[in-house]
Amino acid sequence: MGRAGWASSPGSLAGQFEAPFGGMGPTTMFTLPVLRFLKDTGTTLEQLASVAVIQRQWASLNPRATLKDPTTVEAVLADRMIAYPFTKSQCCLVTDGGGALILVSAERAKDFPQAPVYILGSGESTETPMISQMQDLTRSRAFQMAGARAFETSGINHSDVDHLMIYDAFAHLPLYGLEDLGFCGRGEAGAFIASGQTAPGGRLPLNTNGGGLSYMHSGMYGMYALQESVRQVRGTAAAQVNGVELSVCHGVGGMFGASGTIIMSATETR
Repeated sequence: MGRAGWASSPGSLAGQFEAPFGGMGPTTMFTLPVLRFLKDTGTTLEQLASVAVIQRQWASLNPRATLKDPTTVEAVLADRMIAYPFTKSQCCLVTDGGGALILVSAERAKDFPQAPVYILGSGESTETPMISQMQDLTRSRAFQMAGARAFETSGINHSDVDHLMIYDAFAHLPLYGLEDLGFCGRGEAGAFIASGQTAPGGRLPLNTNGGGLSYMHSGMYGMYALQESVRQVRGTAAAQVNGVELSVCHGVGGMFGASGTIIMSATETR
């Protein structure tokens, strides 16, 4: 009997049906959907590279970020190739780290010294344990279902959102997240990011701690995305955005097959 785990486990589904064809974990397995995404949506390599550039801009404002030096689209594309189309700058960091959140009732939270942050809604979904079995390689059904449920349970609209966190193990995930969560139309996310809409001063601040590409990535990055949403809503983030009342935090796991979305607010009700 094989061990459960990554594709290197012969007994796992991925080990039987993906690993024999060259899939060797996240870096190579994520290239399968992203290449199809680029082809079908017309998203360019330059737009994909702009994800790393914009998140470095946010990281430069965060004293605790691992990578703070500014970069450019040209530098990202010229960086060492890891697995096409991802260069090193488009792959998450490998760092140590840890985090914790305290979750209590809204009534109990009023006794604490810091302003509470409230959870208005949440959603989660799983699609498949194997990328090759996604219904559509250019869309994540898990993203779509988790996001829709979170918005439904919170009762908010996309226009209400002041701040957004999307787990960015690799540069394409913010593109999928923006489109699958409904912030951008089909094929529009690349241009949206490249035009500065998610950058400092943009209308939808995204991954404001620098993300997994520039801030840190200890293997399970979701905790840090949640913490950044809390800090932005509370008004204590390193790269604080003015007037954040609502933050959407979106995570991915299970090799693209699972997703969760949490909507946080500065007020208990909307």
